[in-house]
Amino acid sequence: MKAIRRSNTRGLPIGARVPVVDNSGAKEARIISVKGYKTVKRMLECAGVGDMVTANVTKGKPEMKHTVVKCVVVRQKQEFKRPDGTTIKFESNGLVVLKDEKSASPKGTIVKGAVAKEVGERFPAVARLANIMI
Repeated sequence: MKAIRRSNTRGLPIGARVPVVDNSGAKEARIISVKGYKTVKRMLECAGVGDMVTANVTKGKPEMKHTVVKCVVVRQKQEFKRPDGTTIKFESNGLVVLKDEKSASPKGTIVKGAVAKEVGERFPAVARLANIMI
């Protein structure tokens, strides 16, 4: 996992239910925590595009349901600005489930829909599975 400068808006707070956009067996996950997030007292952690989160699978195959998994946010509805000045906004939110935190390789073999360019810089294994990079 490569470090990137954080300048974009974080649009997914803790407790958000986000659809999983790969074929790992999970359909929907609820965000529990965000890795590396620093905040003040009593403020909710929020995740943005390219962040690694811990999530609880709420819908999906029986063996995946009620498990805690590591995920990457690949797109968000909340618009964010890139360093070159362009504003990006997706139609839906999306997560990709990872096998483990150290290798950062995805559990599924297909990623449905578009993936943000920031994810490709930070997680190249996820970018290889994506059809469209925006």
